[in-house]
Amino acid sequence: MIPYGRQSIDDDDIAAVVEVLRGDMLTGGPAVVRFEAALAKAVEAPHAIACSNGTAALHLAVLALGFGPGDVIVVPTLTFLATANVVRMVGAEVLFADVDPNSGLLTPQTLQDTLTEFSGKGTVRAVIPVHLNGQSCAMPEIAAIAAENDLIVIEDACHALGGAQVDDGRRAAVGATAWSSMACFSFHPVKAIAMGEGGAVTTRDPDLARRIMQLRNHGMTRNPSDFTQQEQAFDEDAQANPWYYEMPDVGFNYRACDLQCALGDSQLRKLPAFLDRRRALASRYDELLTGRRNSLRPVPRAASENDGWHLYPVLIDFAGLGISRAEVMGRLQKAGIGTQVHYIPVHRQPYYRALYPELKLPGADAYYERCLSLPLFPSMSDEDVDKVVNALCDVLAAVN
Repeated sequence: MIPYGRQSIDDDDIAAVVEVLRGDMLTGGPAVVRFEAALAKAVEAPHAIACSNGTAALHLAVLALGFGPGDVIVVPTLTFLATANVVRMVGAEVLFADVDPNSGLLTPQTLQDTLTEFSGKGTVRAVIPVHLNGQSCAMPEIAAIAAENDLIVIEDACHALGGAQVDDGRRAAVGATAWSSMACFSFHPVKAIAMGEGGAVTTRDPDLARRIMQLRNHGMTRNPSDFTQQEQAFDEDAQANPWYYEMPDVGFNYRACDLQCALGDSQLRKLPAFLDRRRALASRYDELLTGRRNSLRPVPRAASENDGWHLYPVLIDFAGLGISRAEVMGRLQKAGIGTQVHYIPVHRQPYYRALYPELKLPGADAYYERCLSLPLFPSMSDEDVDKVVNALCDVLAAVN
């Protein structure tokens, strides 16, 4: 069976985790610090804060900025549930934006259209562009629109570790936050690197970094300069009591443990090789699929550089072919090939339909109705890609 995604774990990954198991600290130890330093270097950001998963990363980002009731945050509807849910988790309102019907990405135009239509209805504070499938949004242009409208930009980069963009000759890695306040990552097993579960926030702002570190640990601080209860915090010689901590705000237990971070650190060393293989597989798919059938085509390429290629989606005219997506997926499953759909537009979910019942986003609907994610992971062979393409074309040919 060829699944749509799978982690690549080697003996050195296992050895890194075993080393932690044989050590003194399973959590709150040096493996976390090492991973954060390695990730910051990899994405060219001054600060990287590890956390328990990608949803936690997004939640920490909106928490750190102090968003809450009365605030409105723009989220493209073509994303995983978490991008919108974290906005609701702080009590803010989601303003769903449409996307390009062929790439699934938030564009400068769909962002501007959303802001124009909402003008005068509330206070829009931020936008969370989603780098879908590994392709990056047009961040310089989106950042310019955000600046004109006094919006903070938080990148949902959970699909895009290793990607980059170029603007007027300036190259910036995804996660360097060249055009944003923060970037959020996921290290779920099917992502570019695996930590089992895991996530991170990167930023150039040291104050935000400190705030996120505090919020991921129940809101606690052990920094004497933060203490406000002087009589409890300090002894008669004005030295901080060694056991003392304060909680100025409620936070969460969003820490990543040393087991996760040891695996993440080991995986991160292989990221260039993983990405090279993903890009080679994506190129092979492109070569085999381009011009094969009018009803089947790869998702068009964005203007970013060195996309991360978390997923390889294709667009299929299921309605025109007279076959359902479920039937195609079922026939491929019988041929030993796993596929998936990324994603159901979030505004279609019952919770959000109840909040925003009149919302219609045709670009996202058009993308969703045609998309199908084909298998893509580093241990795939070229022959696996050939098998997937031949099987898919055979299934579609059988209905003509």
